[in-house]
Order: sequence, then structure tokens, then C-alpha cells
Amino acid sequence: MSRIAYVNGRYMPYAKAAVHVEDRGFQFADGVYEVIAVASGRLVDAIGHLDRLDRSLNELRIASPMSRGALLAVMAETIRRNRVVNGSLYLQVTRGAAKREFAFPENARPTVVAIARNVDLLKAAANARKGVAAVTQPDIRWGRCDIKSVGLLPAALAKQAAKEAGAYEALLVDRDGNITEGSSSNAWIVTKDNVLVTRALSRSILGGITRSAILELARREGLRVEERPFSVQEAKAAKEVFVTSTTSFAMPIVMLDGQPVGNGGPGTVATALRAAYEAHAATHATGHPDWQAPFLRP
Repeated sequence: MSRIAYVNGRYMPYAKAAVHVEDRGFQFADGVYEVIAVASGRLVDAIGHLDRLDRSLNELRIASPMSRGALLAVMAETIRRNRVVNGSLYLQVTRGAAKREFAFPENARPTVVAIARNVDLLKAAANARKGVAAVTQPDIRWGRCDIKSVGLLPAALAKQAAKEAGAYEALLVDRDGNITEGSSSNAWIVTKDNVLVTRALSRSILGGITRSAILELARREGLRVEERPFSVQEAKAAKEVFVTSTTSFAMPIVMLDGQPVGNGGPGTVATALRAAYEAHAATHATGHPDWQAPFLRP
């Protein structure tokens, strides 16, 4: 089956999907995006993702391209046409196409792109069972990491460094020696005193939707939680390190910069939170009553 993309009101084969050469997302990274998990044909935590999309658009003063109901319908149809059962949906909104000038154009219409794909969840689960490696990299991103911007070159450089080191993720380190987050994830540690720690929300990190769900699940389970900075040294001395994201859920880090974390295997806290999040994902698909793709209905 050929894959289908949504571009500015049309569903079309990937080979024909394109945006204008002067789209500001292409020339200026003047746009935002969301990646949303799909479970059993339904989007997980869709409302949280759309709330964050609205915030990012407002921060960049990009007009909302359509109503929320229309956007939900576009995403549902993109999932249906690609027959995605378990996977992810990528949604991108840019300021649109206009003559290449730095100042905002007055009459540009936002460009909207949506794509969806299946993900091998068995591979992800296998990674979680054995744990993965991470490396540290300097955080060289811009000063508004709380906006989910398409300007991802620093993150791509960090991810490439991780790949070349045989690692799953790069943990980004600020000038004070503290870990901000991963190149495409939020970072967590479990201290020797069994305190779950993640960095507090600020302009230095993205407010992850999975991060928010994990925090709620952890508190519901009675875990001690602190939202504060933590250093590379504290992470390397921790009982557990893990990252969270839409596609990773909760992924244990068992090697950091070539050194074992804790006992060198996935920790009990990360493992339990991953299981709790999997249950959450199965029950937190949101949208209108006809959200589930017809090919999945009994």
C-alpha cells in the first residue's frame, strides 16, 4: 500500500506531496510540529498535544490554520488512509509561503502537513526490557526550547553523535553542567534515596505530553517526585536514568557515556512507569465518537 500525506487540504501519495519552495518552514524553520502516538488506530493524549500546538503557534504568532474539530478530522483521516494501527502521527504547521524576507509576511496562509506511519512496538519493547545507552552532548539550542519548533538542527547533531557512539539518545548539558533533556525526549533520574527527579518546566525544555502523564502516574503511585535541575555527575551516580517521549514511552538508560547506570540493567521505577504508561496509552485516546479508523472496527 502506498503511503498518503495530507498537504494543505489534499490527501496525496508521498511521491507527489510537496510544499512551496519559499515556504517559511523550509527557509526559516518558521513553524511548529507535534508527534502523537497512535494506539489501536486512535491518537493518544490528542487534546494535550493540540493544546501544546496552540501554545507554540501563539508564541510564534502563527495563525491557527483551522478549527480544532477540523484538525482532528484531518488527523483521523490521515491515520485511516495509511491504515496505522500502532505508530505515530506527525503534524507540522508553518507560517506559509511568501517572498523570502525576514519580517513576517502580511497575507501568508499557514502550511499544514500531516503524515502517519506504523511503528514496530515489539522492537521498542525489546529495547525497554534490556535498556539502552546514552551519551552527553552540549546543549547548543536556542533560548525557547519550550516552543516545539521545526528548527531541529542542534537536536539532529546531538542525535547523530549518539548514533555514531552506538547510543540510543543524547542527553543535553547546559553551561552549568546540568542535564536539560534529551535530543528528542525528557530526561529523568531516580536517586539513591528513591526520589524521582526531572527538570522543571521553563524555556530550557519542552513540556513533554508523555512527561506530564508520567508525572501524574508517578504521583498516583506515591513516588517522591522533585522537579529540579540535576547534573551529569548526579545522573551517573543515580540508581536509574530514563527518558520519556511520544515514541519511547519510558525508556531505561543503562549506560551513560560508556559507564553503567545503577546495576547496569533497567530499574524497577522506569519499568513500572513504562507499564503504567502503556496502560494509560491504551485508555487515553481522545476525539469524537467516530475516531477509530473503520478498518479497525469490529
